[in-house]
Amino acid sequence: MLDIRLELTKEPKEKPAKGAPLKFGHIFTDHMFVMNYTEGKGWHDARIVPFQNISLSPAAMVYHYGQEMFEGMKAYKGANGEVFLFRPDMNAKRTNDTNTRLCIPHIPEEDFVQAVSEVVRVDQDWIPTDEGTSLYIRPFIIATDEFLGVAPSKTYLFIIILSPSGAYYASGLAPVGIWIEDEYVRAVKGGMGFAKTGGNYAASLIAQVKAHDGGYSQVLWLDGVERKYIEEVGAMNIFFKIKGKVVTPALNGSILPGVTRNSVIAVCKHWGYEVEERKVSVDELVAAAQNGDLEEVWGTGTAAVVSPVGKLRYKDEVMMIGGGNIGELTQKLYDEITGIQWGKKDDPFGWRVQL
Repeated sequence: MLDIRLELTKEPKEKPAKGAPLKFGHIFTDHMFVMNYTEGKGWHDARIVPFQNISLSPAAMVYHYGQEMFEGMKAYKGANGEVFLFRPDMNAKRTNDTNTRLCIPHIPEEDFVQAVSEVVRVDQDWIPTDEGTSLYIRPFIIATDEFLGVAPSKTYLFIIILSPSGAYYASGLAPVGIWIEDEYVRAVKGGMGFAKTGGNYAASLIAQVKAHDGGYSQVLWLDGVERKYIEEVGAMNIFFKIKGKVVTPALNGSILPGVTRNSVIAVCKHWGYEVEERKVSVDELVAAAQNGDLEEVWGTGTAAVVSPVGKLRYKDEVMMIGGGNIGELTQKLYDEITGIQWGKKDDPFGWRVQL
């Protein structure tokens, strides 16, 4: 168990007014969690301190070789003021899966969950209560050695910052358009596609710009070898409802194992849907759209939760999904997952953790 030192701010910031728009990831709370790692000493000096800039040498290895990772999760406030986390154990486990790939020292899962819980407790008054809002939690680890050599760092910082946020998409739960990328690739099996690391997202930016220029909200990636199998959206995993079955690409080492993805699969199975985790080719998708078998498409992720897709573009083919409207199952899944998260619905899975 961590011995966390607490230093409260002497200059608290003004909190957003109830009902004020909360653009995702723009406002930050009064405090942050910080912990150091030193080779031979391990993780040490756990502390919650006022939100502040950090000072690093220009030679810090994170700047030059990208040895860093991050997570994304949320805290919610219930109708009676209860504070909830959603499956924090999965984020803790995924942190260490990423750390293994990037040669970053593991953080004991119970320490990760404790750190998140304590900093959220300190800043719980920042959790917004308007419909669809939450407190976004961003844990991350960066390599801090002053060394211009390609090797794992001997020192690290583990930091958690918090951001009160509204809906991820400004348009709300309206269906979005997705651009299926056919030029660039994001990841390959054996690489870092399964890891939560900035390099994956930096690699996606050029295609994201193309998609936005074409009038689409997100990029749907194909596999990096054959360029024919669906993988994931830039900020989400992807699901299809084809002839009544729920289909999603199987985890293969180049796809992020999303917490919301796992939750949606569990809920669908609980409701009696047949769920297939398998390879899905873009040709199969186009054919299903053309013959009417593609009934619904949605993305899943911590930030957006469940995001309906109303249109897919692949080369010269534009596929309208459900007439551009949100699907019945998509809406039901959004209501169920967010209902569990906010304490409005029963939690038969034991996912909701009250602080």
